[in-house]
Amino acid sequence: MGIKDWFKKDKDPGPDPISGMTIEAMKPGWLVDYDMKTWEVAAAHFYEWGDDDISREWQLRSGDELVYLEREDDDEVEWSLNRKIAFGRLGSGIKEHVLEHGDPPDEIVVDGTTYYLEEMAGGHYFKDGEGPGQALLRWGYEDDDGKRYLGIEQWGEEDFDATLGVPVEEYQFTNILPKG
Repeated sequence: MGIKDWFKKDKDPGPDPISGMTIEAMKPGWLVDYDMKTWEVAAAHFYEWGDDDISREWQLRSGDELVYLEREDDDEVEWSLNRKIAFGRLGSGIKEHVLEHGDPPDEIVVDGTTYYLEEMAGGHYFKDGEGPGQALLRWGYEDDDGKRYLGIEQWGEEDFDATLGVPVEEYQFTNILPKG
């Protein structure tokens, strides 16, 4: 065997360590590209809504931006990208309406967009996928076209959060790399 044969020799590269990386497999510390930015997975949580209905959430950070990528599996898998907003942006009286009637109004206008109540659920939130879970109520709203989302979460009696979001597709997330 000459030196030329040694260079021609096929070497088995072994398994590709990054093949099969999907956004569903992401864990804290992993990196992913979305919308021309690289995001780090800061945390991975899940919600349990009963009857084996589970939605998963990844907290993504790029610089000082923080977003929440959510995966729901109703009749089909749906992805959304959400950002927390100040609850006061929903307008005055929303919190009082929930406390008085048990639910927020069927329509809410935020920044000129009207959102319509689509679903309501009670469940448990598992921060970092651990623990006994924290009870919450969630109301999901959509605009006329289903292209914008509003979420309201109630934690305990008077603690509320709000998010605005958009639908996204799995293919929009690329270059998924594990930590290390």
